[in-house]
Amino acid sequence: MNSFIKRCLLAALVLPALAATGQPAGDSIPAKPNELNINLQFMGRGESRYGGMMPEDDAVFGDEEETEQKTPTSNFLLGRTRLEIDYKRDWLEARVTPQHSGVWGQAGKGAFNLYETWVKMKAPFGLFAQVGRIALDYDDERIIGSDDWAMASSSHDVLRLGYEGHGHKAHVMLAYNQNADVLSTGGNAYYNGGQPYKTMQNLWYHYDFPKFPLGVSVLFMNIGMQNDPDAKERTWYQHLLGGYASFQPKRWKAEASYYHQFGHNEFGMKIDAWMMSTKLNFQPANYGFTVGYDYLSGDEYFAVPPSGAIGMSQHKVIKGFSTVYGSHHQFYGAMDFFYVSTYLFGFTPGLQNAYLNVNYKPIKGLNLSASYHYLAIATKLDQIDKSLGNEFELQGSYAITRDVIISLGGSFMKGTETMKKLKRSSNNNTLRWGWITLIVNPRIFSFKW
Repeated sequence: MNSFIKRCLLAALVLPALAATGQPAGDSIPAKPNELNINLQFMGRGESRYGGMMPEDDAVFGDEEETEQKTPTSNFLLGRTRLEIDYKRDWLEARVTPQHSGVWGQAGKGAFNLYETWVKMKAPFGLFAQVGRIALDYDDERIIGSDDWAMASSSHDVLRLGYEGHGHKAHVMLAYNQNADVLSTGGNAYYNGGQPYKTMQNLWYHYDFPKFPLGVSVLFMNIGMQNDPDAKERTWYQHLLGGYASFQPKRWKAEASYYHQFGHNEFGMKIDAWMMSTKLNFQPANYGFTVGYDYLSGDEYFAVPPSGAIGMSQHKVIKGFSTVYGSHHQFYGAMDFFYVSTYLFGFTPGLQNAYLNVNYKPIKGLNLSASYHYLAIATKLDQIDKSLGNEFELQGSYAITRDVIISLGGSFMKGTETMKKLKRSSNNNTLRWGWITLIVNPRIFSFKW
């Protein structure tokens, strides 16, 4: 265990003691009231998909006869129910959020789990310590986000230490995961667990400039991953370093980010990948527009080529950027063809995403928007054009009451032969998807004493 982790663990032990010193002492100073809030959230969504998301088989990449399959059509309903229980007093906060999610009619009737369960202790001078299962959201959620569109969403078993005050925010996150079934037999191999990593250490720093609408963040991640039991408990570490900036003068908002990945993947292969994004939004009145461009680097060959597939020369360095634990649905097109689902055989040729969005709010509570995405791979491949196609999206939402929101949308993608080959999507001119969502989120109990 290196000295940095030791210092962080020591801080975790010291902070609760500091927090206790911030409590009112004696009867002469009245304690701040305790507060208990219970919120209920129900989210139901119906979807209709036609095309895309094709199952993989053992066909050779690029073989037209083998890759041609019948275009699938699927209609289904999904649901999520959460009960968020929050307790607060001056130096202590705790949350427990049981959750049930799944597809209607699913075998086993879906999944029940604890989405969040944590305690947070605050100390003087802006210090805090938080430990438990936490939904992490940072910056624009491109790299670390709760991914709320997914029914189960994302949360992490983590210890978070931090400071917030005077425009500065600094967070340290530490995680270590283990399989319960190895406790009796010994060993530290971790695979097929509840988290995608064995260990994780993150450092995030954010600064808001005084009297100037600029905020800047820096993020460093160290992620330890293991492959399988045959890896003999070997942990490989991949790293991410980058930053995010947001400039928001009056009705304009400009955002930019850059991240570089290096280290090794879970198979021990070297990583050298990067991504950048820019976005500009202008909202002069009840209408506005957004333009942006994303670039994520890609590979020329398969990381671990399957037998008989293209790219039999295994490359020495992985150049395909991984978006790790972000809220992927917010980016790269609403149909989720990229970084939610994989390319053929897990191939990662990267992505270019140039987009335009127009929004309009005709009345209070009603939001309408239309988007266009031009999508292309980032890597030059032999005999394959870079263009993946064009995606068009329409969305609308209406707040019926403060606690009830209904939204719906539809997407259409005119794909190319490259899209067909890399995503196994036959009839690529008719890829479409529609959805409707109902969210009911009332506060059902609130009490102070």
